Amino acid sequence: MIAKQFGRAYSSMLALTAAFGLGFGGQALAQGATAAPAPAVEAPHRLEAADFAVLPFVGEPTLSPNGEWMGGLFAIGGQKRICAVGLFAGQAAPACIGIPDLTEAHGLEWVNNDNLLIHLTVLQPVEGERFYVSRLINFNRVTRKITKLFWDSKGQSADRVLWTASDGTPTALIAGQNSIYMSPEFWPSIYRFNVETGSRMMVQQGREDVMRWFTDGDGVVRIGYGYDDQSRKSRMMYRNGANEPFRVVDRADGRKREDLISVVGFGATPGSALIIHEDKDKHSALFEVDVATQKDLRTVWTAPEGSWVEGTWTDPDRKTLLGVRLGGKDEKRIWLDPTLAETQAAFAKAVPDRRVGIVDINRDHTRMLVRIDAPDAPGAIYFYDTNEGVLHRIAFLSDRLKGQALNPVKMVHYKARDGLEIEAVLTLPKGKVAKNLPFVVMPHGGPWAHDTLDYDYWAQFVAQLGYGVIQPNFRGSDGYGEEFERKGEGQMGLAMQDDLNDALGWAVKEGIADGKRACLVGASYGGYATMWGLARDADVWRCGISISGVASVRREVNDMGNSLYGNSNQDAWKRMTPDFAAVSPINAVDRIKAPLMLIHGKMDVTVDHSQSVSMAAKMRAAGKPVEFLSLPKADHYFTREADRLELLNAIEGFLKKNNPAD
Repeated sequence: MIAKQFGRAYSSMLALTAAFGLGFGGQALAQGATAAPAPAVEAPHRLEAADFAVLPFVGEPTLSPNGEWMGGLFAIGGQKRICAVGLFAGQAAPACIGIPDLTEAHGLEWVNNDNLLIHLTVLQPVEGERFYVSRLINFNRVTRKITKLFWDSKGQSADRVLWTASDGTPTALIAGQNSIYMSPEFWPSIYRFNVETGSRMMVQQGREDVMRWFTDGDGVVRIGYGYDDQSRKSRMMYRNGANEPFRVVDRADGRKREDLISVVGFGATPGSALIIHEDKDKHSALFEVDVATQKDLRTVWTAPEGSWVEGTWTDPDRKTLLGVRLGGKDEKRIWLDPTLAETQAAFAKAVPDRRVGIVDINRDHTRMLVRIDAPDAPGAIYFYDTNEGVLHRIAFLSDRLKGQALNPVKMVHYKARDGLEIEAVLTLPKGKVAKNLPFVVMPHGGPWAHDTLDYDYWAQFVAQLGYGVIQPNFRGSDGYGEEFERKGEGQMGLAMQDDLNDALGWAVKEGIADGKRACLVGASYGGYATMWGLARDADVWRCGISISGVASVRREVNDMGNSLYGNSNQDAWKRMTPDFAAVSPINAVDRIKAPLMLIHGKMDVTVDHSQSVSMAAKMRAAGKPVEFLSLPKADHYFTREADRLELLNAIEGFLKKNNPAD
């Protein structure tokens, strides 16, 4: 099922293997250093769709325990490949394998210096229905061998990695189901795997209602999370050690919007754990908690307003806390380890006009991968060795755009018609006076997501064409706290849609946008919002482009029922609107006046391709202006360069025809 390895074909495409020997230039970053990478440069030629369509050099980069190998999803020949690449001269050629069609690869994780675990997810027919099925493979960079782990499982999910050995052996604890039916085999059991051979031994039999397990740094199963998707009730079981029985220490009722305590590590005090919950002032915080009594022993760290503690980064012992992962509108890692915090501060001081972050570190914290970028530039990935004190560029993330400064980006705020403050990302075409611009409102997907000051190749490309682009974080978006997110409940297609119109109204009032030359462009939920906007507010929008969009909300929600926790996912959607049919674009085609373009990949396993097929057919039958671009090999995220190029060319052609820039 997995494509054949590419082997040395990779080295012919990347002459970087010699540069990986650290023979290329770098910047010293000793304490207090002020040197920085070369500043952004102006574009040497007129930028075109192909410049923006290029795949990032690497996604999900991860460093081996010894810091000598980088794993990741690398761009090779216009497609993503799973590779292990040496960072020093004289190492073996990069080892790569392909990703099958209709499969999403993610969550790469080193077991030791030779073995890399990869999660694979596919939407697969099972007894007349479609289920999201997840599995693991191990890729040995030395032998180039792929080992399927627990692929004989008859369950839906068999890919949860709980623990990997820190002694260099190819050992991991993996939990998985062995049935899709409600039986003892449905509940995930835990196995100790030799990831090189695929041999396994059960270490923890599945228990009724327990869907998720958590281990300590020694690989002892300490916590079990039980959940009943019918009743939406959950419980947490805990034990202090391998020789103790589990006991229930927490319960929650999802229908009452209750949550279990969230353990992310273990404390120094026996019987304690690191747990995320709100403090007395409703701020997300990390506490050391006595698990048995659930009493806070101490506050470890508190997140700033508008953000929350999403996770932690610990050493393999799961006790030594290195940092926290911050969620919300300001997503980043905060290093609590003094040495790592000092290193991060030195990076920030040396590159004051860019964003710089440690992406991954090796086992002893002496080597790291670092990303430096900006909202108007895709940036580059670097290697840093603390013993050397020099930041070495591995590669620009875009080999066509390199370090070019593109179109300026900033955060703006506007008031919705009911007074709610909305934050949005505004991108303006470089070199044009920001006055009465043709405009594109670009709603994000999700809808439980949000746009940030990250490089966005869609927004940058549209701005490069001469359009102003605004990406509103409308009510219901995450990243702004629970209260803001809940303001979207019952408002899908209503106030959530008003927020998009009000973004345009703000831009018109500011003199930036020409309100008579505005289009909607969005993907996934944003595609839904585009189609619904053209139907609900037909006189506002001049055109719309829906990419992988949801035309029938009911059908999309039904599809979600075939994922784990499908009922709770459906509950979330039902809270957004009491009537799916009433806010589904496919039921409002007769109200659409403006031209609509539909773009959808046949390999999409997130929003089914048939959503756009049905919408196109309904539009044509009604005599409405519609164009449909069906991409036979594109997935939901457009992970092939050829598909990204077709997508951008289609966007350009449609906008020029229906809402031309000056």
